Amino acid sequence: MDTSPRNDLTRVTLGVLFIGGLIFAAFWVLRPFIAATIWAAMIAVTTWPVMRWFEQRLWGRRSLAVAVMTLLLLLLLVAPLTLAVGTIVTYADDIIAQTTALTRRGLPPPPAWVADIPLAGDEIAAMWNDALASGASGLVTRLAPYADDIAKWFVAQAGSFGFAFVQFLLTAAITAVMWAGGEGAARELRRFAVRLAGPQGDGAVTLGGQAIRAVALGVGVTAVAQASLGGIGLAIAGVPFAGLLTALMLLLCIAQLGPLLVLVPAVAWMYSKGDHAWGTFLLLWSLIPVTMDNVLRPWLIRKGADLPLLLILAGVIGGLLAFGLIGLFIGPVLLAVAYKLLEDWIAAGTATAEGSKAPSAR
Repeated sequence: MDTSPRNDLTRVTLGVLFIGGLIFAAFWVLRPFIAATIWAAMIAVTTWPVMRWFEQRLWGRRSLAVAVMTLLLLLLLVAPLTLAVGTIVTYADDIIAQTTALTRRGLPPPPAWVADIPLAGDEIAAMWNDALASGASGLVTRLAPYADDIAKWFVAQAGSFGFAFVQFLLTAAITAVMWAGGEGAARELRRFAVRLAGPQGDGAVTLGGQAIRAVALGVGVTAVAQASLGGIGLAIAGVPFAGLLTALMLLLCIAQLGPLLVLVPAVAWMYSKGDHAWGTFLLLWSLIPVTMDNVLRPWLIRKGADLPLLLILAGVIGGLLAFGLIGLFIGPVLLAVAYKLLEDWIAAGTATAEGSKAPSAR
């Protein structure tokens, strides 16, 4: 009976189970850092040329380039928060005045179209009329039982914001580490890929990096350009809360929904208040960010990676639906690697078939 290590089934099985348990335990320990590490890797790969550009202009000092890039990354959090807080402070008096006036004069009667809403129109109209009949004091009495739930919801949201803030700081720290030693990390990753899958593994790692950069260029830069132009139009036309609407447009553009969901209601609002001149200006201006998506995004994606445009877009939308915001990068990388491996497998099979036919041809 052969009891060598290669043919010892019990030993092989226990070894596989031990390695699998060790990998699972390692992932369990690192679980709080996985999301931040994935985001950091995406950011480091995307902004690597920018970091190298800063390094060349800062006397070849990697530490100075990493410090500048980290400060810029932190500003991405500070700037939107400052804008949001500033907008709330600016319009706080108007919000309080409108709320006070609404409390004093009570709710207006429900419009006629409320009752025509399918399925729930009658119930909404009845609740509106009940609140109108009871007045402000009655409305407060009705809402009192829900005050505890509302307070718990706000506490939960504050906790979620705090967790997101900590995750962002952790992401910034890990990104700084990756910027500092990016070459070594990339070399070890490519060694692992070659050990796992041979030359195809090295090509898959390279293609994954190209896919990340293509998404960052094609989706990210296009979204920033669309939101910026849309926000400039809103600000020029005098639409209130232009900063918050610009941030909302950025999220919608990243989610591949486009800026129309913000610009169209803004144009309708301008016309409804009788400001036809500025409404027409905003309508014409909106054509620029809406149509540039069809030109800028394909061109940027082609600059990032030589991959089919449909493959990248399918990865962006599918990844977003499957994994959330991080899926913007995970989806295209998975599809790009699968596409490359399938393409190499087909090419290898074709070459083998042609080689086997070659002797018979002679």
